Amino acid sequence: MKRQEQFYLVKEDVLSESMTKVLEAKTLLENGQAENVTDAAEKVGLSRSAFYKYRNSIFPFHKIVTENIVTLFFFLEDRTGTLTKLLNIVSQAGCNVLTIHQTIPLQGKANVSLSIDTNAINRKFDDFVDQFRQMAEVIKVDVVGSGGL
Repeated sequence: MKRQEQFYLVKEDVLSESMTKVLEAKTLLENGQAENVTDAAEKVGLSRSAFYKYRNSIFPFHKIVTENIVTLFFFLEDRTGTLTKLLNIVSQAGCNVLTIHQTIPLQGKANVSLSIDTNAINRKFDDFVDQFRQMAEVIKVDVVGSGGL
């Protein structure tokens, strides 16, 4: 009986150097900045064999979000207008809010979860999430799920 494939979401800082370089090489190929695998591998300082070893096993998160529904969890400072700022970023990115859940603020902090439809997103997903991280009111933001609600 064949074991079912399992997938994991991991942060970039725990990836091996080879895996990170494979992602860089794949980006060069996708953007036309490298003519072929040999060229891409050379540009990032990676052997071709390492590229082929990992190429079908590692992908940027935004490439695997197939349902276009993502849930973001925020840990926020309780300041007037913070939720409005979050929703403006979502709107400006061309996304649609599906659900919002906000806890009652305690000790000046609150949790918010947003489930959003990213079908029409107009920027890279990582850049989208980074916009939230740059907000002074945002203590932490995590992508906690993707797929159907």
